[in-house]
Amino acid sequence: MSYISMKELLEAGVHFGHQTKRWNPKMKKYIFGARNGIYIIDLQKTIKLFDDAYEFVRELSNDGGTVLFVGTKRQAQEAIAEEAGRCGMHNVNGRWLGGTLTNFSTIKKSIDRLKKLEALLADSSAESLSKKERLSLARQKEKLEKNLGGIKDMEGIPECIFVVDPRKERIAIHEAKKLEIPIIAVVDTNCDPEQIDFVIPGNDDAIRAIRLFASRIADAILEGKKQKGVEVIEGMGDDESDEKPTEVKYEEAKVDAASSDADGTGEGEGENATADVDVTEADGDTTEEDVEA
Repeated sequence: MSYISMKELLEAGVHFGHQTKRWNPKMKKYIFGARNGIYIIDLQKTIKLFDDAYEFVRELSNDGGTVLFVGTKRQAQEAIAEEAGRCGMHNVNGRWLGGTLTNFSTIKKSIDRLKKLEALLADSSAESLSKKERLSLARQKEKLEKNLGGIKDMEGIPECIFVVDPRKERIAIHEAKKLEIPIIAVVDTNCDPEQIDFVIPGNDDAIRAIRLFASRIADAILEGKKQKGVEVIEGMGDDESDEKPTEVKYEEAKVDAASSDADGTGEGEGENATADVDVTEADGDTTEEDVEA
């Protein structure tokens, strides 16, 4: 039994990769071919690998583990927050603060500060403050909520992270690898799959594709909790990129080693091609002042 269908993947545009001139050769084995200068992802492999990720998440959830949803790009923000909230998990869909995982104790202090501000502003005693003081506190709360709202109820390091676009979320990937936290990620043709424990080859720019994967990961979590008998309390845990086409028949894409660059020997590309691979090291840990910036 598969947890996602070929029809769903095709309708969501999951098979559309990036332009052939913008790729990471390490993704070669996940590429079916090329069509009109766009790489076409092998959806048979996507289905198999997604099933592996689904079963891992379901078992993790059944054992009481938590999953942090991460997607800060515009196309992912809404789906990440909604699906994480639906399954009772946490999310980062705005700015990833350096040290969110590796220096959680500092992040926790800022979370505690946010909760204190929420309690203070909700209390009737806040009426005794001047208008200027209340406005200042409200602004502090707003900034903290923007950066920490999705993880303010997270008490510790998650057992797994689900990431949309590991190339953009390289700091989160770096921190998770450092702590040996399993990583599940939707990996497009311009990403490095070697850093990911559970690779899901697919379009990480299309809103429908992102929501499809995020919703199914949430389903896996809910299924695991249901098996365990845990009640889920839902929390609060844009246009698609125009770079990729909207219609191409998957079957029409043929592997053409001479012209598709899928073998990594095209002009300007090769086994060591890095022009489109971001190798920037992770930023330093965030301080409490950074959180409120």
